[in-house]
Order: sequence, then C-alpha cells, then structure tokens
Amino acid sequence: MSKILVTGAAGFIGFHLLNSLIDDTNFEIIGIDNLQVNQDFQIKIARLKQLNINIGDLDNGRVIHYKNLSFIKIDLLEKNMLEALFLNHKFDLVIHLAAQTGVRDSVFFPQKYIDNNISAFNNLLECCRNHKVSRLIYASSSSVYGMNTRMPYQESDAAERPLSIYAMTKKANELQAHAYTMNNNMNTIGLRFFTVYGPWCRTDMAAYLFMKSLIKGEEISLFNYGNMLRDFTYVDDVIKSILLIIQKIISSNLTPPYYEIFNVGSSNPITLAEYLSVIEAEMGVKGIYNYIPIQTGEVQSTYADVQKLGRFIDYRPCTDFMSGVKEMVSWFKNYYAVLNDQPGKTFLQNEFSGV
Repeated sequence: MSKILVTGAAGFIGFHLLNSLIDDTNFEIIGIDNLQVNQDFQIKIARLKQLNINIGDLDNGRVIHYKNLSFIKIDLLEKNMLEALFLNHKFDLVIHLAAQTGVRDSVFFPQKYIDNNISAFNNLLECCRNHKVSRLIYASSSSVYGMNTRMPYQESDAAERPLSIYAMTKKANELQAHAYTMNNNMNTIGLRFFTVYGPWCRTDMAAYLFMKSLIKGEEISLFNYGNMLRDFTYVDDVIKSILLIIQKIISSNLTPPYYEIFNVGSSNPITLAEYLSVIEAEMGVKGIYNYIPIQTGEVQSTYADVQKLGRFIDYRPCTDFMSGVKEMVSWFKNYYAVLNDQPGKTFLQNEFSGV
C-alpha cells in the first residue's frame, strides 16, 4: 500500500481526486487543507461532507478518518506542523494541489500569492528533502505561458513573460521543483492545468459566477467583450490524467533525477461568449450582459497541445464539452439543497446567502 499526501484536499481538484481514491485499497491517503475562511469556505465544507468528513469543531492537527482517507487541517505556512506531519508519516508520494488561486486578485494582493504559493511550496519541498520523499506531483497553470502568442501552447515554449502575479508564482513553482529535483535526486511532475470546469467548481470561477448570475437575474460581466478564448477542460479528464500519472510515478522505473512538465487541457478552445451560451441553453435562462475590456493580468487565449501527455500516459482529455456542461449545471441545481441538508428542496427555493 502506498501512502499519499494530498494538499488542497478540500479544493476543487483536490476533492475530486480524493473522491476517486477513497475506495482504492492500494492507497492510504492523508488529505490536508488550511480551510481558509474566504468566499470558497462554504463550498469546501460541503465538499468534505461529500467525503464523509464532518469537520465539526476541527482544530489544527486533529485527524478525521473515513475509509482509507485521513483529513487534517494544516496550513503549509506552519512549518512545525508540516514537519510533524512528515515525521509521523512515511509518504511514498506527495500531490500538491493547494494554492492561492485567481489571476485578478493577484494583481491587487501580491504578497498573499507569494506567501501561499511560493513560500508554502518551498516549505513542502523542504519537508520532502528532509524526510526523503522523492516523488512529487504538483499543480502548475496554463497562465505561465503569459504573453506567448504561438498556438497551441507546447511545454517546450518559453514561459518567461507572465502577465499576473499568480502566473509568476506558478512559474516560480516549476523552477523551485526543478532545483529540488536536481539537488535531491527526486522525481517531480508539474501539471499545467487549462481552465478546469465541472461539478463542485470554485465559486470565483467563470462557470459558477455565470450560473449564479443567471439564476438571480443579475448582470454578467463578459471580459474582452466575450472574446476571451479558453481551453475549457472537464474535471474528470484532469483526475483521470492525475490517476494515470500516479500509477506511472509509483510503479515505473523513472530514473531520478526526473523532472517533467505536462499540459492538461482539452485542446478545444472556445470563446467565453460561447461557453456562456451553452450554460444558458442548459439552464434555460438568458443572461443580461455587460461587455467590458480585458482585465489586467489576463491572457486573451489559451490552447493546450497535449501530445506529450498522451505519449506519457496513453490518454488525452476527451470529455464532450456539451456533456461536461450538462453535468456541471445538474450539480449546480442541487448544490444548495445538499449544502443546506434539504434533499427535497430545489435550488430555486434556496437562497444564495453566504456566497
């Protein structure tokens, strides 16, 4: 049995990964999250509830168990708690999904991103070094491509001109991982995710904001006048990719030091306006639009070349976009009923308080 540490366990991708691993007897999972009280706090608690993790009056360091999963509230900036965690568990693999997310906020609150993305990741790498954990998978972002204009993006493209502090921190993570890989004979894999969407998405993401505004009859801001081009990638494809990479990094003979980066995207970019129109059709509601210019820090287009990923794990994201949106909207319609523990009530009868 392999013991895996997953950071950001209550986050969008972290939750889906734990949900896929929770019945797999080949793995013992330790999930950690700082459960920071912000706009996503409520949905994080709801995600954990889906995993049968009821945090109650959870204190830092207290462990909650369910099947092969143990959940602990830990902040990666708390070095002593993190060191104690590694001392008490001999991890075979670390999967780092925790991050301060959001491009626009990073422009206004750079220190928060430097602390939670760069400093926190360095603490994690130090624990890996100190406790001889040689395998690491970590989340990067398509935003690292920044001012690149050649499409589709390939991993070999230069990524030296980020447009946001968030993108800069993700590029810094790749450089941190490279240095630790070479200095400590590790095997590390970075994943550049391309605009992941699906059930249990973050409440600051376009998909969630669109659905919320549609049902409340509120105006929807369409940046770059709706012409932003994004390589929307369904969350199940992301999780399938991670699971296959887990198998590869644990069972195969990757010769250390091994450092690699892969794009994880659908390779099927569409405009923001088209994305919204599909959500509208599925919800049966027409939106009220406010067309505004592109915002500081945003890239105009993303488009993933995933040939390298396909060669590595013999899999490429393949979920049909319409099917993915249908699943996401279906989840959204029931989210508040689940959150409020009212299974007989539809989302139309619930309020959007606290979101």
